[in-house]
Amino acid sequence: MTPLLRAEAVSKSFGGVRALHKVSFTIAAGEIYGLIGPNGAGKTTLFNVLTGLYRLDAGRFSFDSAPLEGLAPDKVAARGIARTFQNIRLFANLSALENVMIGRHLRTRAGVFGAMLRTRATRAEEAAIEGRALELLDYVGIRARANDRAGSLPYGDQRRLEIARALATEPKLLALDEPAAGMNPTEAEVLKRLIARIRADGMTVLLIEHNMRLVMNLCDRVLVLDYGERIAEGAPAAVQRDARVIEAYLGVAPEDHAQAGTRDAA
Repeated sequence: MTPLLRAEAVSKSFGGVRALHKVSFTIAAGEIYGLIGPNGAGKTTLFNVLTGLYRLDAGRFSFDSAPLEGLAPDKVAARGIARTFQNIRLFANLSALENVMIGRHLRTRAGVFGAMLRTRATRAEEAAIEGRALELLDYVGIRARANDRAGSLPYGDQRRLEIARALATEPKLLALDEPAAGMNPTEAEVLKRLIARIRADGMTVLLIEHNMRLVMNLCDRVLVLDYGERIAEGAPAAVQRDARVIEAYLGVAPEDHAQAGTRDAA
């Protein structure tokens, strides 16, 4: 089966700092693929080169069997990759509904003149955009807040609003950059159920997350980065036991960690 997304020897440096070095992986359609690693491992850089915010130094991406690298962010989104950000990037002074409608405009046809003249076709399209945006707010569980200013929403609702706006672009791949960051356990559980529902409805998900319980409960496979390099990939349980992963996260070799646990238990 041809992967939905393929990364081949992807590399990116900033001056003398190597953020990514020959990272390769594939994501199959319909799976939740986790991307984890210590702070500074290169996770968000990988998202940024994938979605066109940064240009690759070397390597290539292919998405849905076509080359992806070199495209601007709007072209990447049009191809079917939508993302959220580690730091929430909503239009804080617009309503929740308006934020989702903005995402929906990527899939509309009305141009400047249609908008100025308020043609019948333009009005019909705008009504359809609003209707779909309301459906998506309902889907993520915040339709009751549709007319509230985005910046006034509780933190967990803002995170879900970002997901609704991303879904409005009709993506094939939804890339979530630490969606549980800053959430309390109740909010994280709601988010987990939402991501599981998104996948159950046929969406492919790429997930950066520091919440290990969320990653281990949701992901089919996990890729681990450390200092910009791939150090492990596989099922969550296997990755958790990997010696290089333990060393990267704990800063000690696995055997030292085991000895320390023995001493602590004594």
